[in-house]
Amino acid sequence: MPSACFASLMLSCGLAAQAAAATRAQDSVAQPELAYEGLTGYISMDVPAPPAEFGYGVSLYATAWPLLERPLADFQIGLAPIWIVPENREIEEPLLPTGTVARDHWPERGPSYRDVFQTIEGGLGFWASTRFGSTTSKFRMNGTANGYNHEISSPGWGFGNTTALAAEEMGIAQLSSRLLVPPDGLTFRTGTSGELFGYAWMVLPLIEAKQTTAGLALPTGNQSWTLFVDAQNFKGPVAFYTPVTWSRISRRHPPAIARGLDARPGLVTGGAMEVNTVPRFVASDARGRRFSRIPRLQFPADREGRTVLIHQLTHYSKGALHESVERWLGGGAAPSGKFDARAARVPPCTAGPLSLAQAKLPIRGLEDWVETRAFDERTFGLQWKRAKLEEWGGETSRGSFPEFFEQRGEELFAIPRDAVPDATGLQRAEFATATNTESYTSPQTPDTVWTTPGPKAGPYQVQLSDGSVVTYSWYRFVDQPTLQAADLSDAEKQRLQAAVEKLHAHWKLDQTYLPPPRVGTLAALDSALIVTPPRGLEVGYVPIATRQSAR
Repeated sequence: MPSACFASLMLSCGLAAQAAAATRAQDSVAQPELAYEGLTGYISMDVPAPPAEFGYGVSLYATAWPLLERPLADFQIGLAPIWIVPENREIEEPLLPTGTVARDHWPERGPSYRDVFQTIEGGLGFWASTRFGSTTSKFRMNGTANGYNHEISSPGWGFGNTTALAAEEMGIAQLSSRLLVPPDGLTFRTGTSGELFGYAWMVLPLIEAKQTTAGLALPTGNQSWTLFVDAQNFKGPVAFYTPVTWSRISRRHPPAIARGLDARPGLVTGGAMEVNTVPRFVASDARGRRFSRIPRLQFPADREGRTVLIHQLTHYSKGALHESVERWLGGGAAPSGKFDARAARVPPCTAGPLSLAQAKLPIRGLEDWVETRAFDERTFGLQWKRAKLEEWGGETSRGSFPEFFEQRGEELFAIPRDAVPDATGLQRAEFATATNTESYTSPQTPDTVWTTPGPKAGPYQVQLSDGSVVTYSWYRFVDQPTLQAADLSDAEKQRLQAAVEKLHAHWKLDQTYLPPPRVGTLAALDSALIVTPPRGLEVGYVPIATRQSAR
């Protein structure tokens, strides 16, 4: 029988051997490689194209929720937005000149480039260009009037660019006197998770048509595409695109004359989650098998495993609101602002198949997790498999998209976490948190559209749910920066100012505008965005963000 000292020595040697083995095992764990194209593609629904007379407005409800557990760097997914393009389906000649991004770099969109000529898009989502990361999605209005040479997403700024747009590139005018629009997007109340946010783009005749634009014999239509929103704590019009935004490109490209969104009906044939930029980790095991991991994508689901993405997409004719506003501005009675249901069409929606890839390789096995579905003619979303659902709090369950994949030949297969070898290190890999907090700033020198004519009151500050601070001032409506290069005469400005004063006096933030949803509950916007005009500036004045910063 060995002595106690010998036994102690053997135990010490055994522990040392175990520690050495653990160290060797740890050293053998791969360091995954960070790569991109972790997920790309669309989760989409289609609706029939409307008759041309129903191309003057569109509304829908989309779900707002925290897709990620924390904001991540280099991540972009839109939560089921729509795209509005001018109805030019009969046009075959190029609507864009050379020298534009789409014409020069996207030949597959030719010969007309009509789908990328001009768009209104944006919506709910998460974007790589977001400067102030938010767990819950934000809402951005976004559009391009010149084949993506530049994009416009707020009164004064482009899509994620912290430098304010040049005066002739601006296109969105602030309309609401009660809702502040930050350059980084509208934020929601903390804790939003699965509620519906309603919004609409409606054509209003706020600015009259003209045959001469910027001194040239070029027409500009009278269509002001106006954003309306429907949330728990704010309802009504927010901002609009000036008609000249769309007609500017025709000054150097005659085929675009009268083909923009200032003059043509809008065409909307569906909506989609656009999966654009998702990071991934990749690693191989000792046998040479290749695995990858993407961030966890989480979705709110009801007890039947359903996630609503888009509800009640509706097309409108001019009878919905345009005609009653036109009569009002001409001296008639004030309309309530409620969209006339007699001028609305709700087209049946059809779910498209999951169309997703990783590094251009198709993904197999997604149907074991989730599938797209039209729950009825007006509601599109995802149906989760019961085995993939988990509790998320209250009455809400959570569906989670697969995180792990194995490459087999030229295909990827979705696999559970426990099927990934520990030696790959993928289970412990951490994606980088978003840290970009670069400030949006506007020029404040005396000779800019921000300072001449300039604001009437301010600056003021509010802190948003994303942690950022927005500095804003109150401008007389027609003195706001966007309208200084909008090709408006003094007489046109006076007419527009009078029209907006009517809207401010009659249309309130607690009225009904959009048709209410038939499912779910409404989301609430960040209460810090809802502002009160200073005394004496209640009608005819608007809040304009001049800066958004971390502090």
